[in-house]
Amino acid sequence: MIYMPTHFSVADRATQLDAMRAFPFATIVSIADGAPVFTHAPLMAEERGKDLVLLGHVAIANPHWRSWQASPSLTAIFHGPNGYISPRWYTVREAVPTWNYIAVHAQGRVRTIEDSAGKERILKALIDVHDAAYRAQWDELGAEFGEKMKRGIVGFEIAVEHVDGKFKLSQNRVPQDRANVLGAMDAGGAGELVLAEWMRRLGIGVA
Repeated sequence: MIYMPTHFSVADRATQLDAMRAFPFATIVSIADGAPVFTHAPLMAEERGKDLVLLGHVAIANPHWRSWQASPSLTAIFHGPNGYISPRWYTVREAVPTWNYIAVHAQGRVRTIEDSAGKERILKALIDVHDAAYRAQWDELGAEFGEKMKRGIVGFEIAVEHVDGKFKLSQNRVPQDRANVLGAMDAGGAGELVLAEWMRRLGIGVA
């Protein structure tokens, strides 16, 4: 469960999906033998009608996936941009520092994909998203090499049952504070600039 003040909640599916696709490197969390287990992996969000499925793969040597048959429920956490927020940007002195960020939590049930064709489909889906120019090279490497590589991974699909979008972007501040924060993000580094883009997208701090 995620702590979710109402003003930071973004329930719009399109916005959630855009964040998941913009920041696809996720932390996968599940419980095995009574303890949390974590894996970091890029995931691809695929819409199938009204259903949402996350595709990915892990190394076969990673023991995490072996626990999924007994405990298929898990959460994938997508980490967006984040940045420090100084109380100097607020209109009142009685204020404290905080941190703004974007995170999307997708809860669902996972199933492993261990056949060659299924793993090939997942690999090509990820290649097409992240390095389309490599697709032809992969296809030309030959079946023997491809099968050797695929034997080293396990594919999986997560059937998403619930999504929480937490976009903490100073929505709880007065309009002038939001505008000041947006200006500070515009003057910051790469991470802050991305936060500024999302603030504008959600109409936070803009006139």
